Amino acid sequence: MSDDTPRPSLLPANSSPLERALDIGFSKLLERITPPFPELMNPTETPLAFLPYLGADRGVSEWSSEAPEAEKRLTVELAWPTARQAGTRKALENAAKGLRLQPDVRAWYEQTPPGAPYSFSVRAFTEQPYSEEIDARLDRRLADAKSERDTLKVSVGLSAFGNHVIGAATLCGELTTVYPIVIEGLEASGQFFVAAGLYAVETSTIYPQGS
Repeated sequence: MSDDTPRPSLLPANSSPLERALDIGFSKLLERITPPFPELMNPTETPLAFLPYLGADRGVSEWSSEAPEAEKRLTVELAWPTARQAGTRKALENAAKGLRLQPDVRAWYEQTPPGAPYSFSVRAFTEQPYSEEIDARLDRRLADAKSERDTLKVSVGLSAFGNHVIGAATLCGELTTVYPIVIEGLEASGQFFVAAGLYAVETSTIYPQGS
């Protein structure tokens, strides 16, 4: 049973019967396709191959095709928030977070002693290997996120985490000396054995490596 319900069309009023028939046919074909746009426009769900195009759509100017997938998705996800808040502390933090760095941003009036007006101190910590390439990429991202009047002092620190274990041991014992029984009028004889024992304890103290 055919559906003769009128459908919206962009064809002009003087379109031919063939054009109207093709318009109806293609519209029915499109209805069978599930719209991909909700997942396609989501940085966390879009296919990896589409990430560069989604990043370009969101105005990402600093991009590395060699970066890990997690970094690419985070960069695209933070693109719009960074652009909307450009010139603020949050934008500078997002610029560093996009490279999977942990930022610590302080304005000039929060520093001791206070810095020059309209200056920021940006410290970024990372647990990943750091290189000059990442340093240059961070500078470019911070330059896009700051306002024109702001000046930045950037430093990068390597952070390491681990478990500290403190242990103690106590050795308790008793020393018992057994003497041969002596009974008057009774003689005991036997082989004589000489034995020796050595118990050595070595204590090692390990201190954390100094910075």
